[in-house]
Amino acid sequence: MATSQADVIIVGAGNAAFCAALAAQEQGASVLMLEAAPEEETGGNSRFTAGSVRVVYNGVDDIKRLVPDLTEQEIATTDFGTYTREQFFDDMARVTQNRADPDLVELLVTRSFDTFCWMRDKGVRFIPIYGRQAFKIEGKFKFWGGLTVEAVGGGPGLIKMLTDAATKRGIEIRYSTRALSLLYDGVRVGGVRIRQDGVENELRSKSVVLACGGFESNSEWRTRYLGPGWDLAKVRGTRFNTGDGIRMALEIGASPCGNWSGCHAVQWEMNAPEFGDLAVGDQFQKHSYPFAILVNATGKRFVDEGADFRNYTYAKYGRVVLEQPGQFAWQIFDQKVKHLQRDEYKIRQITKVAANTIEEFAHKLDGVNAEQFLKTITEYNKAVRRDIAFNPNIKDGRRTERLAINKSNWANTIDQPPFEGYAVTCGLTFTFGGVRITAKGEVLNTDYQPIRGLYAAGELVGGLFYFNYPGGSGLTSGAVFGRIAGASAARAGKN
Repeated sequence: MATSQADVIIVGAGNAAFCAALAAQEQGASVLMLEAAPEEETGGNSRFTAGSVRVVYNGVDDIKRLVPDLTEQEIATTDFGTYTREQFFDDMARVTQNRADPDLVELLVTRSFDTFCWMRDKGVRFIPIYGRQAFKIEGKFKFWGGLTVEAVGGGPGLIKMLTDAATKRGIEIRYSTRALSLLYDGVRVGGVRIRQDGVENELRSKSVVLACGGFESNSEWRTRYLGPGWDLAKVRGTRFNTGDGIRMALEIGASPCGNWSGCHAVQWEMNAPEFGDLAVGDQFQKHSYPFAILVNATGKRFVDEGADFRNYTYAKYGRVVLEQPGQFAWQIFDQKVKHLQRDEYKIRQITKVAANTIEEFAHKLDGVNAEQFLKTITEYNKAVRRDIAFNPNIKDGRRTERLAINKSNWANTIDQPPFEGYAVTCGLTFTFGGVRITAKGEVLNTDYQPIRGLYAAGELVGGLFYFNYPGGSGLTSGAVFGRIAGASAARAGKN
């Protein structure tokens, strides 16, 4: 059997995997990356993201460290505000209902800024997210919700910059190479069994970092762990995240951890393909719903669209849509809020209807009870507190009253034609269940002891996200824990 020697083998080639590889190489280790996807589909879920990262910063000087080429004009016309450690901790506690592992959360929050500065030094460039996270108020852009910077070129740009950084440093990446099992002698992990071009082989190493995503693209596991109906969800990202890293770890006694019945799931174009489309990227998402209302097949609202900023509700509302009759809903806008729609509402691959009268519109909403829909609109319009000013930049308290499900913020009457409807279903991003790790990125066994030579990072780590997650913290988690796991794996190989 052929063997290949590297100090550290990284399974995966997304954001977490590259951060692990770069950190291991920095420690002097030789590094080999194994990617199941062919080169044209590489990058895991990271490549499908918008590239936004949630990072602690205390003002414009910190932003300038992440974005050194920020112009004087941009600084003068932008209120970057701050996003403090306390705010990040509070957001994590709130959206995960205080269930997240405090040690992992502490690392995520306190290492976020330092880790992105480190990536910047490696050649990853960031820019402010003017297009999606800032509104102009009195001539100044104002950022909100804790998301302020993104990778240049979004997810595809992030993967290209990371790939360039890795190859420049002599890190080998093998594409179309699927990891099948870990080489484990009962004492330590010493490599990976792989399949490449239909042939199985063993690759030896001093340690292994698993960074190959969750199990969202495995319809059988989705149904087993997330529950009935989840086999019907669309997958936003790569078709290659089938839970292999988690399975391989569990097979040698790793401790499962986290919210195995939970996932990040958003509202997604109803007629999108089964898996993500790299040409469209994340544009199938439909995230302007806080300014709209959502109705299901019965013609009724079923969720508080304005419960919080989009960043804190979008990752859980996909599940709510999946639970509706027929697994779909329609987002309803009128012309008052049309200008607030994000760019993804302009793409060609969209299921959209429009009409100049609400009656005609009601009958165009495919699959919806038109009579009940008209009743819903009438009741909703009556319930809007018009005496409270509408402000899309803050939780404005402009709400409805005395409805079965009230809208807490950004409630506007729907009465200004033409009316527009967008059909959405559930788009699954990543699963929350995974393996248990230490603060050094070591994978623990079911006796809560480290499995020597085995490390993990990214979406296959359990214990960080429960029920929901704050937008942009997935890439932050991959970067922070990838860097930790890679450095630990390299250091362990020297012992």
